[in-house]
Amino acid sequence: MTHRFFVLSFLALCLASSPVWGETRYVTDRLEITLRSGQSTKHQILRMLKSGTPVEVLEVNKESGYSRVRAPDGTEGWVITRYLEREPSARERLAQAQRELSTLKMDKARLDQQLQRLSGEKDELGRQLGQLRREHKRVQQELDRIRKTSASALAIDNENKALKERLRKLELDYQQLQEENERLRDRSDRDWFMAGAGVILLGMGIGLIIPKIRWRRKSNWSSL
Repeated sequence: MTHRFFVLSFLALCLASSPVWGETRYVTDRLEITLRSGQSTKHQILRMLKSGTPVEVLEVNKESGYSRVRAPDGTEGWVITRYLEREPSARERLAQAQRELSTLKMDKARLDQQLQRLSGEKDELGRQLGQLRREHKRVQQELDRIRKTSASALAIDNENKALKERLRKLELDYQQLQEENERLRDRSDRDWFMAGAGVILLGMGIGLIIPKIRWRRKSNWSSL
């Protein structure tokens, strides 16, 4: 019986002091609460926690009404559970909302400046576009005038191109005739050279043959 009572008492103590690891809660709207070394006001105060301070809940004891928490600087201790809230305090939420509002106002001012700059750029681009349109119209009118007055010039230019083409063909024909004339001249010189060489060779042959003929005749006369 005593053993069973001890087991039941231990289970009740475990349920009453069930740990809640990793859950983040926030100090209530009170200005400050005490972080103590134990679960009563008799224990040493480790430090004071300001309103809105986020703490990590390590353990909750429902019987004592205290929770063991870890402060942002790593200090662990016990605080009264009812002073902890699942959401940041109204004061902290208001301060956060004011910071967000200030950020939004700065963003709005920056966007207004960008809008003003873009509006100025749009006006400048519109002015440049109007100027380009007027310039395009002037150039188009000038081009139409040139087209109307340059018909004869174009005809002269075409005729000039045709004359240049004929001249180029005549130059090619002349060059071909000149090359043909050079070939014929080279051939004539070669023929004359061959003819002269033949005459020389023929004269040399005759010069060699005639003395022999005379010598044979003298031999024949001597034998008589």
